[in-house]
Amino acid sequence: MTAAPSNWSISGEELDITAGVLVGVLNVTPDSFSDGGEFMDPEVAIGHGLEMMKKGAAIIDVGGESTRPGTRPVAEDEELSRVMPVVEGLVARGVRVSIDSYKPAVARSALEGGAVIVNDVTGFEDEAMIDLVETSECGVVTLHMQGAPPDMHIDPGYDDVVGEVEAYLLGSIDRLEQAGVDRARIAIDPGIGFGKRARHSLALLANLDRLTRHGLPVMVGTSRKGFLGKVTGDETRQGRDRATAVTTALAYAHGVRLFRVHDVANSRDALAVAAAIVANQ
Repeated sequence: MTAAPSNWSISGEELDITAGVLVGVLNVTPDSFSDGGEFMDPEVAIGHGLEMMKKGAAIIDVGGESTRPGTRPVAEDEELSRVMPVVEGLVARGVRVSIDSYKPAVARSALEGGAVIVNDVTGFEDEAMIDLVETSECGVVTLHMQGAPPDMHIDPGYDDVVGEVEAYLLGSIDRLEQAGVDRARIAIDPGIGFGKRARHSLALLANLDRLTRHGLPVMVGTSRKGFLGKVTGDETRQGRDRATAVTTALAYAHGVRLFRVHDVANSRDALAVAAAIVANQ
């Protein structure tokens, strides 16, 4: 198996990811599936981001459009009005900020405001997004999603989910590299729950070696996803947070080094134990 990468190049910084990096989820939306409406006030959102940093997050991922199944796109101006005060407020306090958006104008404004990572759930299908990150030194997260949020939950299907996701992500890497994006800046995300039934997400988690073998940082975002509640029978937020921590530990053992989570503390402890075990192999 290819050794997991030890660094991720983001805006001129070589971020050490050897022991795993927690990326705190900050949804500045009224309709996200687990925390919609909680952080619409910019000061409340900034405070929550800082609290996640205190608990062990190294990056805060700010998003202004929900991507839960069945949602509709948000107007560009509305998304900007939601995210920019939070991005700028966190950056002013020394936080590494990732912008979770597929809109070039939003991503550009966030980068100009000090964000250092662009996380695009559409896998940089928009050439304008590729052009934007090519002219920046930002970190890049490219994700696999079948369909789009309004319809991705309607009968998603695969002949070979692991092979198809791997092939898509390799194609996305190639598009970015061909455009001039340094491979050291690229991270990949299999898109757990994005146009995938529970069995598809579980198959991807069981075969993470297929993605980590390519030598790029892999990000996994299982946090509070519905399939976890189906597995455990506990649909509460607390129950899903505990299950998320389990996936964090298991994914780390398979070479994943980036973890997008809502509950930083639980995953921090799970990650610390997993990293200690792996270090002694």
